[in-house]
Amino acid sequence: MITDDFLKKFLQEAKNIVIVGASNNPERASNGIMKFLMKKGYNCYPVNPNEEEVLGVKAYKSISDVPVTPDIVDVFRRSEFAPEIVKEAIKKGAKFIWLQEEVYSEEAKRLADEAGIPIVMDKCIFKEFMRLGMYAD
Repeated sequence: MITDDFLKKFLQEAKNIVIVGASNNPERASNGIMKFLMKKGYNCYPVNPNEEEVLGVKAYKSISDVPVTPDIVDVFRRSEFAPEIVKEAIKKGAKFIWLQEEVYSEEAKRLADEAGIPIVMDKCIFKEFMRLGMYAD
């Protein structure tokens, strides 16, 4: 069980966030969330094989191509892709896995749990910042 205190502390200490499914389309949630996270001072690494860059940041084809160990892997892909993404995040040494709203997978959760990596499912990271009172931090 991930407590609010744990989540708040983790979000305050995290530096590198890999955003799987990042998009240049301003209509996409991943675009607005990446913009928000960059404004908060995080180093964002977009992963999307169909993009060269997102919001001026070089995009990567896969998590394994990202040049840093991610503190958080934030997933904006459909639920059926979550287990494979979690496997890749585990191999890359991710410290936390975040599945955005409407992304839910028991298999992904099992994989993360077995690897000892905290995982949040079906929650918006932006809304959690708001709920935890961290917007202005």
